[in-house]
Amino acid sequence: MSLHGKLKEIYKYEAPWTVHAMNWTVRPDKPFRLALGSCVEEYNNKVQIIGLDEENSEFVCRNMFDHPYPTTKIMWIPDTKGAYPDLMATIGDYLRLWRVSDTETRLECVLNNDKNSDFCAPLTSFDWNEVDPNLLGTSSIDTTCTIWGLETGQVLGSVNLVTGHVKTQLIAHDKEAYDISFSRAGGGRDMFASVGADGSVRMFDLRHLEHSTIIYEDPQHHPLLRLCWNKQDPNYLATMAMDSLEVLILDVRVPCTPVTRLNNHRACVNGIAWAPHSSCHICTAADDHQALIWDIQEMPLAIEDPILAYTAKGEINNVQWASTQPDWIAICYNNCLEILRV
Repeated sequence: MSLHGKLKEIYKYEAPWTVHAMNWTVRPDKPFRLALGSCVEEYNNKVQIIGLDEENSEFVCRNMFDHPYPTTKIMWIPDTKGAYPDLMATIGDYLRLWRVSDTETRLECVLNNDKNSDFCAPLTSFDWNEVDPNLLGTSSIDTTCTIWGLETGQVLGSVNLVTGHVKTQLIAHDKEAYDISFSRAGGGRDMFASVGADGSVRMFDLRHLEHSTIIYEDPQHHPLLRLCWNKQDPNYLATMAMDSLEVLILDVRVPCTPVTRLNNHRACVNGIAWAPHSSCHICTAADDHQALIWDIQEMPLAIEDPILAYTAKGEINNVQWASTQPDWIAICYNNCLEILRV
C-alpha cells in the first residue's frame, strides 16, 4: 500500500529544542521533507532535516547540523524539476547556503556584503526567486535590501561549489527592513516588495531601481513585520503589523487602503501563508494557538470568519503551506512541528 493510501490527518514531530524557522522542501522527489531550526539564546544552534518514515508513519531526523545563532528563516531552493543542486538557505547574522545529501549537510558559502567590517547588521528575512533560482533577496536591520546572484553547477551530481555576489543593494526603508518577497508579476523575476519598521510596504523593480512605489503605510506607523504575495494572483499581498491581531490584504491596484482585514485571532499574529494552488485561500497563525484558513473570494466584502480552524497545544510561531503538496500545512509551536492535512 502506498504512503498516500494510509496517510493520517496530522503528523507531529518533537524536536529537542524550541522550533522557530521551518520550511518544506520544494522538490517533488522528496515529499514530506522539512527543515527546522532551533531557537536557543546562545551562539550554538542547530538545524534538523526531517522526513516521514513510511513504515512507521512518523517523522524521523535524517540529519542535523550546527548553525551560528538561531536561524530566523529557512528556505529550500525553489527547484521543482531537480535541475539544481539540492540547496537550502538560512539567515541569521549572514545568508548561508547549504548543500544537502542523504547523509550530511555541508556549508557551501556564507554571503556577507560588508567584507570590510567585523560588525554585521543582522538579517531579518530573505526570499528565493522562483522564476530564477540564481536570485535571492535579503532584508536587514540596517534599512537595506540586497539582491544576490548565485553561480551554481547546473549539472546534477556536479561538485561545483556554489558562490554568490551582490547584484544590488538599496536603502529600502527609513528604519529597519523586516521582510522581502519577490512578486510573480511581470514575469516573476524583477519585482519585489519589502516591509519595515517605518510601517510601509514598498515595491521595487530590478530594472528601474531609481524609484519605488509605496503600496501601503500603517496609519499609526506601526512596524510591519511580514509580507506574503498571493501565489496565483500577483495583485494581492498580505501583511501584518507588530503585535497586531489582524492580517491585512492589500491590492496593488488600490494602494493605501486594505481590501479586507482578517481579524478573528485573539492574540498577535505570527505567520501568514497563501495557498500555493488557489488565489482565494490563506492561512494565518497566532499566539492564540490557532491556525485559521480563510476563503477571501468575497472581497471586497468583509470576510467575517475562517472556513477552517485548528487549535494547537501552544503559541504558533510559524506556518508554511507546502508548495508541491498543497494538501498539507506545517505549523510549529514550542518544540513541536505538526503537519495538517487540509
